[in-house]
Amino acid sequence: MKQLEVQIMGQSYLLGCPDGGDARLLEAVERVDTAMCKIRDAGKVRARDRIAVLAALNLAFDLSDKAAVPAAVPVQPEVHASPIEGDGALLLTSLLERLDAALGDDGRLL
Repeated sequence: MKQLEVQIMGQSYLLGCPDGGDARLLEAVERVDTAMCKIRDAGKVRARDRIAVLAALNLAFDLSDKAAVPAAVPVQPEVHASPIEGDGALLLTSLLERLDAALGDDGRLL
């Protein structure tokens, strides 16, 4: 297994990568970096751990949404004015409150 050094939101990470998996790992890093930067640039969330959680939730939601669509129906890209809107904002706020309670005084996910 080889290691790749990557940048996510300006911070370096050394990641293990299976042989032949470079392209897939770099694609995943690009998705995560883009999602995190988009949330950071929206200006409503400043803490890295919260940005990471919101990005993970957005990516997981998009992945589960696409998995639920029948293969015969083309997936249309969604356009969001902001990463969090409507009922999704309430759900994410609730999830963040639960995370804060679970983390206690530590306040760090990563």
